[in-house]
Amino acid sequence: MYHNIKELLQAAEDRKEPLWRVILTQEQELTQKTEEEIFAELSRRYQIMKESAERYMKKEKQSKESLIDGLAYQQYQYSKQDTLCGERLNKIMSMAFSCSEVNATMGKICAAPTAGSCGILPATLIGISQEYGLTLQTTLEGLLIASGIGAIITRNATVSGAEGGCQAECGSAAAMAAAALVHMRSGSNEAMVHAAAFAFIHIMGLICDPVAGMVQVPCAFRNASGAINALLSADLALSGARSLIPPDEVIEAMYQVGKGMPKEFKETSLGGIAAAGSATHYT
Repeated sequence: MYHNIKELLQAAEDRKEPLWRVILTQEQELTQKTEEEIFAELSRRYQIMKESAERYMKKEKQSKESLIDGLAYQQYQYSKQDTLCGERLNKIMSMAFSCSEVNATMGKICAAPTAGSCGILPATLIGISQEYGLTLQTTLEGLLIASGIGAIITRNATVSGAEGGCQAECGSAAAMAAAALVHMRSGSNEAMVHAAAFAFIHIMGLICDPVAGMVQVPCAFRNASGAINALLSADLALSGARSLIPPDEVIEAMYQVGKGMPKEFKETSLGGIAAAGSATHYT
């Protein structure tokens, strides 16, 4: 059994196994499920992710109940133009928006690891899987790695915006996605965990300040930027870059920063842009 990143990496080295296989073994021990049963559940959840990521990409504004209606469609249409970030990144942002829109309208999502950050992991995994024509098995292995990283964060820190700010929600989602993406691009076990560390470092201290107390603004935009964070963190690690601070210490630092945040910045809507004068129009 492993309890942190260091122990996870050591277990993989000792067994001469990829990270996903070590995570799978622990999941089997904890749940008493077979490999086939675990991958069947991963497949089921991935399908939910796909449905939410694609639902509003090609549909115009559907409802007046949300502050973010139409974002996914707008971004997807823009992706076909001569954009600064290119079609791939804009399409991934569109999928992240779509998940947030589904969440805002009480649709079915896969909290990964939270509802507020539900677009980051689906958008990146689906986008890269489609871009490179990856097999479902490879993608599900990435999802399994993401779950293992998420479990370590939950055990040793927090994924709650109310406890640790948005760095804990969107930061954790980006870290999970970054590790998964490195696997999907055939990176090493070490590169996977350092990608996760980079994702946290990039948004260390990010507050949680939902306008009108709703998980929509700025949450949806942070899902889009969180997806890009995951991609660039994965590329950094794949290039050979390594975090000077070990991943476990980065996670602990995030936790300590979160605990030190005033309550106004932890999902109370009392600070940040939620406290801006214009925000009162949406209460």
